Amino acid sequence: QVQLVESGGGLVQPGGSLRLSCATSGFTLDYYAIGWFRQAPGKQREAVSCISLSDGTTYYADSVKGRFTIFRDNAKKVVYLQMTALKPEDTAIYYCAAGLLTPGWGSRLSWPDEYGYWGQGTQVTVSS
Repeated sequence: QVQLVESGGGLVQPGGSLRLSCATSGFTLDYYAIGWFRQAPGKQREAVSCISLSDGTTYYADSVKGRFTIFRDNAKKVVYLQMTALKPEDTAIYYCAAGLLTPGWGSRLSWPDEYGYWGQGTQVTVSS
């Protein structure tokens, strides 16, 4: 059974940094993509950063390019989202998600419907 457990959220001042972790189990990483999504009250869920575990292809939302980095530790089966230069607009619940790779899926890494497994979410609040 696929399981995803996020951790690392919290309250951070603008300009600060935070590292989110997604501990995975129940599947072979090379067959999946992992995505970080976020949702603020009254807004639709949006992709933040995603990675194909088969070839390392990544996606970053324009709003986080240059500030966020997604990477993985294959031995620990953990995917991280390193967030720097945080802004109040980054405040949201952040979700880790996993989706089974299919041919041509690299062009759809940011599509929420491609992900069938979701973690419980972790709150990130950026405020002074």
